[in-house]
Amino acid sequence: MIEDFHRIKRLPPYVFAEVNRLKAGARARGADIIDLGMGNPDLPTPQHIVDKMVETVSKPRTHRYSASKGIPGLRRAQAAYYARRFGVKLDPETQVVATLGSKEGFANMAQAITAPGDVILVPNPTYPIHEFGFIISGAAMRHIPASNGPEFLAGVERAVKHSIPKPLAMVLSYPSNPTAMIADLDFYREAVQLAKKLDLIILSDIAYAEIYFDGVPPPSVLQVPGAMDVAVEFTSLSKTYNMPGWRMGFAVGNERLIGALARVKSYLDYGAFTPIQVAAAAALNGPQDCVDEIRATYKRRRDVLVDSFGRAGFPVPSPPASMFAWAPIPEPFRALGSVEFAKLLIEKADVAVSPGLGFGEYGEGFVRIALVENEHRIRQAARSIKKFLAQGSETMHNVIPLRDSAKR
Repeated sequence: MIEDFHRIKRLPPYVFAEVNRLKAGARARGADIIDLGMGNPDLPTPQHIVDKMVETVSKPRTHRYSASKGIPGLRRAQAAYYARRFGVKLDPETQVVATLGSKEGFANMAQAITAPGDVILVPNPTYPIHEFGFIISGAAMRHIPASNGPEFLAGVERAVKHSIPKPLAMVLSYPSNPTAMIADLDFYREAVQLAKKLDLIILSDIAYAEIYFDGVPPPSVLQVPGAMDVAVEFTSLSKTYNMPGWRMGFAVGNERLIGALARVKSYLDYGAFTPIQVAAAAALNGPQDCVDEIRATYKRRRDVLVDSFGRAGFPVPSPPASMFAWAPIPEPFRALGSVEFAKLLIEKADVAVSPGLGFGEYGEGFVRIALVENEHRIRQAARSIKKFLAQGSETMHNVIPLRDSAKR
């Protein structure tokens, strides 16, 4: 068995692998790496959610198999959240499925609706599962340069016109990972109108809808009248309640699409551990001041990052939402590309970021910076980067020949 399996051959080399290897090596040597790479929340899960988990896990009956599409109380809690937050009415029985995080939901939706050779329209750059979930399922991709305006929808229309076979679905993601851009309700209205005109499914990812900083809360595509005819939306408790390891998310929306997802999941899993689902329902139904506190923490970190990195000579545009900043590589290092620049930051500044190339070809020239360290550590990272940038000419003189010779 020499050749890779079919689906493995369709997956490109993992862009982050070399950066992660360098990060692990530096830590093994004792370096204090400030890790602003992976979007892994560092804050604790609110205590009342943990308490509900502990209370429930002590009951032996909760140790049995759970419900693949989510226990009824959890699905009702998610429907209540949509009614409260977006004014959207959902039937918990037919329009809500609990998933093992939004990532699993996206991947299994791809399995449920995709036939080999189907064409999917995805923004670029974007979160990798938006693309690779469908690639694993046998689909072909058409990339639309990511934006939150009419140019994106014009790109969708052009792609449909020039794609054979006609595309099946388009992916929307606002607030975006990695770019942090947001969309307004007018954009969603036009997207739904276009989807109906072109007979497209909309798959909307709003995992960061509760992490916003300036202005009104980000909307849901399902707020648009008629969106339920064509759209499914994915959410997650990972960032909203600091529950990343709990792996709890949702898919909601169009009954036919939700039914297809539920059927595929019924063959693959029995749902999350019941105590986790009960605790997730407690998160959605309980006091929401913890969400305000989490949001305020990320806002403070965002402000410190933008200020301290700017003073260090690394201007970072202020993200309006999400737990990420999307920053152009400083001009003296732009020719290296995002992977080499990210490696340099580990080697020379003890700071880890995510190379933009890992989120798609149009992410080249940028790095993603995650707000997953406290304000003191962010300032420490800025000081290290300032020293690194001050030695920029010398660093470039030494590094570029080294990188070039390694490629020969």
